[in-house]
Amino acid sequence: MEPRWLDETEMAAWVRLVAVVELLPGVLDGQLRRDAGLTHFDYHVLAMLSEAPERTLRMTELATRTNATLPRLSHVVRRLEERGLVERTPCPYDGRATDARLTQAGWDKVRETAPRHVATVREHVLDALTPEQVTQLAEIADAVLSRLDPDGRMAAAPGLPAAGR
Repeated sequence: MEPRWLDETEMAAWVRLVAVVELLPGVLDGQLRRDAGLTHFDYHVLAMLSEAPERTLRMTELATRTNATLPRLSHVVRRLEERGLVERTPCPYDGRATDARLTQAGWDKVRETAPRHVATVREHVLDALTPEQVTQLAEIADAVLSRLDPDGRMAAAPGLPAAGR
């Protein structure tokens, strides 16, 4: 079967998307490391816990929400535990499962870190767009996510609506 090669317009869009995918993580990670001593993934874990009921999730659910393997997540949660930001406890409903819970220090860290993180997201992404483009970006992301994440695990953070669902 012959591949469907990208035309000039598709290639231009693809190259730009790849550039954003490559550059944006470094910008976000750099800001969080400087301002909070966290990686972007550390912050993502804390943010997912901060949005969960009682700021607690099973490790398997947290892995799903952060798109992490359990070994990677366990390593990160152990580091966050050492800093007093998260604690792990046996799940009260399933003795085989482990819960991760955001501590008060973790909640304080999220609340302290969020304003500068949001400012970085605004500066480098949202403020570069018109309101119409922000809506289009959400719609485009939903269209791509429907292929990459058909079950919708990563489509929207808890409490936030997905744009086109």
